[in-house]
Amino acid sequence: MNHKLAQIFVLISFICFGQKQEISNYVYKETNSLIPAKAAFYSAVLPGLGQVYNKRYWKLPIVYGGLGASIYFYDVNNKNFKKYRNAYKRRLAGFNDDEFQEIIFENDRLIDGMNFYKKYRDQSMLFIIGTYFLNILDANIDAHLKQYNVNQNLSLEPYMDQYHIASNLHFGMSVNFNF
Repeated sequence: MNHKLAQIFVLISFICFGQKQEISNYVYKETNSLIPAKAAFYSAVLPGLGQVYNKRYWKLPIVYGGLGASIYFYDVNNKNFKKYRNAYKRRLAGFNDDEFQEIIFENDRLIDGMNFYKKYRDQSMLFIIGTYFLNILDANIDAHLKQYNVNQNLSLEPYMDQYHIASNLHFGMSVNFNF
């Protein structure tokens, strides 16, 4: 039963794929090894410029969205950190006029709030730096991939092979690379 299924699979494969099917019709062109370095440099100078250089305009909102969100959260967390820090310093100096006077009664809670916002402020800075470096890396990799040469001899071909000792049929599919 399995032998019949395998034969049917091979017949359908030959019908679907024919003898050979070309996957790509890429024409060879000369590559410039400085293009990825240029794209990375442009992205380092101005985030998103490497993506523009690679003509991947759709990536600009992703780059600026990531940077903008990270900068926004850094700013919010930094302002809240400073509010808690200033309130704590004023209470230690003997003043009772901070904005948390009616909400937070213990100084330890002010320290907890200060540490909370400091932690998220620092994480936001890591996201800013990470987004900046991912922007550079994306521009460089994208420029490399644009230069990737797909040879037109790449083909997909079904085959049937007979094992001569046991006279079993073997069916399969091969991908051929010609160099």
